[in-house]
Amino acid sequence: MASSSSSSGPNSTLYINNLNDKITKDELKSQLYALFSTYGRIIDIVALKGQRMKGQAFLVFADLAGATTAMRACEGMLFYDKPMRIAYAKNKSYATLSREDPNFVPPNSANASTVLHNGKRGREEDAAEQRQAKREKSDEDSDEEMEIEDEDDAPSKETFASPTSIPQQVHQPSSRLLCTNLPQEVTNDVLSVLFQQYQGYQNTQVALSPQPNPDGIQVKMAQVLFDSPELATTAKDALDGFTLKKGWKMSVVYI
Repeated sequence: MASSSSSSGPNSTLYINNLNDKITKDELKSQLYALFSTYGRIIDIVALKGQRMKGQAFLVFADLAGATTAMRACEGMLFYDKPMRIAYAKNKSYATLSREDPNFVPPNSANASTVLHNGKRGREEDAAEQRQAKREKSDEDSDEEMEIEDEDDAPSKETFASPTSIPQQVHQPSSRLLCTNLPQEVTNDVLSVLFQQYQGYQNTQVALSPQPNPDGIQVKMAQVLFDSPELATTAKDALDGFTLKKGWKMSVVYI
């Protein structure tokens, strides 16, 4: 099992451990996506909840640059009150191999070990990537979107009543940001994960927008407060245009 970046050669798949094993698998994947997709395009996340894989996950980036940037930025970062331990995975993921070679066929459980064992390899990583291969066949079209839970499973936790108008945008830097074009599934918890990685974050308030989007679909908006305009600007520049869900790019402006 990889434990440091020096134990494996650089590649676009990261191995993360010391994750909080009290949270659900769906929440873990969603929050990992929210955090790490700011460093590059993520094409797959593998998180298993078996006894031997608790607190571990694999993140597959589209390229090495994204994976390396994310590893350097997030190593040791507190995530659900525990510092993450991040390293390059021992082997490339099936998703990466498929992108590099269109003729690559992921091995099944019967022949995976003979195809991929080019050296010593932890059984936990084999099991995770075998599970990943099965998922990729049905999830190929959902690579680029954030995994947001349906409202029926995760009711929205609003902190203020739906406003009757959209706050006026200002052009000078402000400590308060307005996020628009948010899909219905977005909650305070989902959005806070994106913004709390930036210094000076205070709180997020999500509400229904009084106006539908250009397609006539009911959307949400949110106000995000930071300690200062300078700190808010850092978050705004990083997250304006962030894809929360396929076809849904968040807009972030000063108010």
